[in-house]
Amino acid sequence: MAKEFSTCVEYGLKLSQRIYYGKESASSSAPVVVPAMSKFSAEGYLPSAPTVYAVVPEPEVVDNPDVPSYQPYVHGRCVPPALIPLQMHAVAMEIESYLDTAFVAVSGTWRVHCVMASRRCDCRIAVPMGEQVGSLLGVEVDVNGRSYRTQLIRMEDVKDIEKMTKCEDGRFIKCQIYTLKVPQVDGGTTLSIKMSWSQKLIYLGGQFCLNVPFSFPAYVNPVGKKISKREKIFLKVNSGTGRELLCRSISHPLKELTREVSKVSFLYEAEVPVWSNADFTFSYTVNSSDIFGGVLLQSPFPRDFDQREMFCLYLFSVNIQSRKVFRKDIVFLIDISGSMRGDPLENTKNALVASLSKLNPQDSFNIIAFNGEIHLFSSTMKLATMEAVSNATDWVDVNLVADGGTNILLPLNQAMKLLAETTDSIPLIFLITDGAVEDERKICNIMKGYLKSGDSICPRICTLGIGSYCNHYFLQMLAHIGMGHYDAAYDADTIYFLMQRLITSASSVILANVKMDTLEHVDSLEMFARRHIDILTARAWLSENKELEEKVAKMSVQSGVPCEYTCMVFVQDDAGKKAPELLWTQEANSKLKQQKQVEVEGLKIMILGKLGVGFGNLAATAGNIVPGTEEASSFDPAQLLMKTASNCCGQLLDRCCCMCFIKTCSYMNDRCAIVFTQLCAALACFECLDCCCELCECL
Repeated sequence: MAKEFSTCVEYGLKLSQRIYYGKESASSSAPVVVPAMSKFSAEGYLPSAPTVYAVVPEPEVVDNPDVPSYQPYVHGRCVPPALIPLQMHAVAMEIESYLDTAFVAVSGTWRVHCVMASRRCDCRIAVPMGEQVGSLLGVEVDVNGRSYRTQLIRMEDVKDIEKMTKCEDGRFIKCQIYTLKVPQVDGGTTLSIKMSWSQKLIYLGGQFCLNVPFSFPAYVNPVGKKISKREKIFLKVNSGTGRELLCRSISHPLKELTREVSKVSFLYEAEVPVWSNADFTFSYTVNSSDIFGGVLLQSPFPRDFDQREMFCLYLFSVNIQSRKVFRKDIVFLIDISGSMRGDPLENTKNALVASLSKLNPQDSFNIIAFNGEIHLFSSTMKLATMEAVSNATDWVDVNLVADGGTNILLPLNQAMKLLAETTDSIPLIFLITDGAVEDERKICNIMKGYLKSGDSICPRICTLGIGSYCNHYFLQMLAHIGMGHYDAAYDADTIYFLMQRLITSASSVILANVKMDTLEHVDSLEMFARRHIDILTARAWLSENKELEEKVAKMSVQSGVPCEYTCMVFVQDDAGKKAPELLWTQEANSKLKQQKQVEVEGLKIMILGKLGVGFGNLAATAGNIVPGTEEASSFDPAQLLMKTASNCCGQLLDRCCCMCFIKTCSYMNDRCAIVFTQLCAALACFECLDCCCELCECL
């Protein structure tokens, strides 16, 4: 899906070369150069900042809406449609960071500069959201008197939701890049859009680090000298600790506005020659020489169905490099099923070898590779001497070969046996897998039994899920039961970094088994929205509790944070006024059975794709499908012919075009020219030449 999206953008950029901006603009702006894509840059045109695209199925509509120019008539269609990035005329970003979560809102204006004034096209909004635990919170659009906004509704309110969420109006194209469609926008129109999402701050090396996608490619800069480009960034940071906040690095020239003990705000606003070409990054530390912590309190909202008070307990340790950590006994459980072949397993092996080299000599370790069976590096735990680490590296290189099925219970049982007698160290289990298995609830209950009955120190279970086919809620619950950490790598190229970060965080233990007597009689620990929803979803999955699912759905709708039991809809109000909150009805539900768009109380409503990760894919795991592999979709013969034609044309015209071909024919003898002319006519009948005029630089 990501590769297809990127290819559509590449085609769109080639189509945009037919747009004429006038002599003044042509002399002041260099043409956009579209390099040929290779297998190494197959996804080189994915959005690296909030971006809006014109969806162009018919190349003939591409032109300057202000200065119409002569364009050769084009036959045929682009299947899938080309995506032309719209020029951005203003952008502002507001970030509020609280403790370890950042709430980001980006607003801007984009103009449909590439479609004739008399024609319309759909516009696709792409929202890249940074760190994988982030969530899309909302999108608002104003265009030509129409307004659109997203809203969450409960999944149970929409029957046949699985069919509805497969629509193309809203979907993830890769990891944290979500796209949704604004229908039928006139050429030359300006769209005002606000997108908001939340994302996690990374805590690494004693610093909180924030990285927000804000790198705009050159082709979204407006063409022309007189068009102003105003860029604004507002950042507000609240560490929540009550201690002095120290800024360490910042990517953009922000000026400090206010400062309090644990709060600081910055502002940057300026006219710029080109838009930001770097992601926004910011890092800070909390000034302390010792371990510190606190409790954050929050009262329920007035309309909250759950009126209990909420709190968050935190502990921080600074200067961890100078502190003595516990000795560790670590067992690595590495999935080597057939679906791990290629980059997933290679990146996992590299991260494993790097982690082994960082162990202290007094630490001990073992490795268990598993598919349908288990394969042990050693029958006993080994001290992390240079010789043992070298032997383990050789063993990993030879024995970690992707093949077979997936059995997670076997390696977990074996790891528990290896760590059963641990008394003077911290036992850790790292489970790395990309698969879902049928006995996941059984595994959780067995691990609960292990951890409650043992007299020795209980092992910490840390999990890393690879791709979208594994059950991330099972892995999250397993880590919760084992008092460990959980993380997810949805892309193979992030496995190395995330695995290293997970192991480093879990291995730097300086406090263990912390207890608070005052919480002994509290029924449940309440956390803030994202964490609360995730852990309750994992509990609802484990217990199969419908009441808990309902609670999560209500929390999701109220807080605006998506979950597995809600879906997002795109609401259109033609009156240009902000519509009241949508009240879903059975009538609307019955209409959705027949179509993907309905009208409720004067509002047009479109169902968007799911924002959740799901509960795993047993069929994909059983079939050893590599994470990220997309199932080939079926086409009817006409669609297949049209798609083949356009793809053939696009690839052919990188090397040859109609005009070049005609010029070449002029140097041939008459018979040869006639033969080639007849060949061109035959290809045109099959629409293999439908895009040549737009893509040809010789015209």
